[in-house]
Amino acid sequence: MQSSVNIGSPENYPLMLRSFPRAIAHIDCDAFFSSIEQSLNPSIKGKPVITGKERGIAAAMSYEARDRGVTRGMRLYEVKKLCPDAVILPNDYETYSLFSKRFYGILRRFTPDVEEYSIDEAFVDLSGLRRLYHAPYEVIAMQIKETLERELGLTVSVGLSITKSLAKIASRENKPSGFTCVRGYDLNSFLKSMPVSRVCGLGPNSSALLAKHGINTVWEYVNRPEVFVRKLLGKVGAELWQELRGDAVYRVMKGENKHQASLSKTKTFTPPSHDKDFVRAQMLRNTESAFIKLRRHHLRAGSVSVYLTDHEFKSRGLYAELTRSTGSTLDAAVIVAGLFEKLYDPRVKYRRTGIVLSSLEIDKEMQYDLFQDVCRVKKLETISRVIDEVNQTYGKHSLHLGSTDLLNRFAHHLGDRGDVALRKQNLLPGETFRRRVRLPVWNVKV
Repeated sequence: MQSSVNIGSPENYPLMLRSFPRAIAHIDCDAFFSSIEQSLNPSIKGKPVITGKERGIAAAMSYEARDRGVTRGMRLYEVKKLCPDAVILPNDYETYSLFSKRFYGILRRFTPDVEEYSIDEAFVDLSGLRRLYHAPYEVIAMQIKETLERELGLTVSVGLSITKSLAKIASRENKPSGFTCVRGYDLNSFLKSMPVSRVCGLGPNSSALLAKHGINTVWEYVNRPEVFVRKLLGKVGAELWQELRGDAVYRVMKGENKHQASLSKTKTFTPPSHDKDFVRAQMLRNTESAFIKLRRHHLRAGSVSVYLTDHEFKSRGLYAELTRSTGSTLDAAVIVAGLFEKLYDPRVKYRRTGIVLSSLEIDKEMQYDLFQDVCRVKKLETISRVIDEVNQTYGKHSLHLGSTDLLNRFAHHLGDRGDVALRKQNLLPGETFRRRVRLPVWNVKV
């Protein structure tokens, strides 16, 4: 069945679409980190829960905390003024990753076409499954939602539409625990008053540029000629224009998103410090962690950015391109240390260090230049393999750069035992602080 409207000039929106020429769902877990904490500890359900105690800032918060005015990055003393009864917990990334794996495992029971968009959100392609499940796409999507909420103890929001961009907009419509379905013939009414800022890929700068041309809603955006959009916002703008008109450009990419554009590692410490050796050690520890992850995904980096954030949350950074792409920590450590020297100001107290690796490529046999020291490169690759083998056996950072060894002398920046996730305190037989079996622990009294 098709629906048509009077579209006027050829430039206007062509609403000549079937209900579901394809069916794409965007599934987004609500307040993922804090919801997991509430799922593991039923006594704090319904309370304002904030994670990030070990960092001294609100890293994630439940909807109850958001309703009280708590925002991400807020300092904990400010949080306590707004929300004196807040439950403030350290982040437990290990457990969060386990829930993420379970999340994706449940999705793959319904369809193999699952794209791991982030730790707590996914795209799934339901096209063609109506015959298998003997149900409309809306019912299949609701079954997925109900299964996730029942088995994970979390709420999820689902958007169902005919392209990825439309599905992602739809999933945000009725958070938390919402379900929004936008069929092909619903686009007219759905996009009429939707601000362009709601489109993933159109950031503040793009939205401001569109506003200068009288475009404030998605409806106004898709009714402009493609040539105009392409000239204004380039290839990405034109692709989004097509997606929002119901023409799928972005396919659901099965499996884990391994072709990432960049990889980053940060460290926030409390209290802020102007001890140069300590701050440098934290920066180099970021470097170690980033390259460990880089090698785990069999990637190399061609450029590196570093930044420092002061106690007022103002950041400064520097960028450098490497002479050749590398997966070696030692290769990059010298460059990172040089960038740090240019950034560091002894008059400033710093509370966070960060590194971003970019220009990523698959780690395969390298074609060496005539003037490269091939022997040195091979030695560094061997050292990296040894580092990974030792750390896999004895725990992360058991073998580390000498310049990061002094971090053990600054325990006051690492918080007390109460700033450590519950999972690391309640160890099962045979576990250590660094090495555990991959099981979450529920805080349930019986």
